[in-house]
Amino acid sequence: MATVPGQLIWEIVKKNSCFLVKEFGNGTASVQFSKESNNLYNVNSYKHSGLANRKTVTIVGGKDNAVVLATTKTKKQNKPGSLLHKSVMKKEFRDMAKAISNQVGDNYYRPDLKNAALARLSAVHRSLKVAKSGVKKRNRQSAKISRK
Repeated sequence: MATVPGQLIWEIVKKNSCFLVKEFGNGTASVQFSKESNNLYNVNSYKHSGLANRKTVTIVGGKDNAVVLATTKTKKQNKPGSLLHKSVMKKEFRDMAKAISNQVGDNYYRPDLKNAALARLSAVHRSLKVAKSGVKKRNRQSAKISRK
């Protein structure tokens, strides 16, 4: 079976896609986001598109404060069940950052997505942190207002 080039797929889906989210800002300025699973920045662009590129990177949170790094296998494009190679990481943040940097950038997989992958790792790791239970800090401003 012949594969379709990524540029052709991008030309088809860049303006019409079920993953496309359009946000309208001030005046005529509008921003287009994408809800694709393999899009690190969630921006509607060819570089970050998970549909149009053969090599994609995904970083999501897993169970028990684990982070899952998933990369696509280029040889399994026609088999969606075995398309992703998933790695579960339960290390310290610096070790995970080094592993992702080595996997994405230093192995020549997608060096252009190295910074985006590290930014996504930082956001996912921050979201997995649980707030420490204990004494809550008082808001100093509310104490000053109530004295008046």
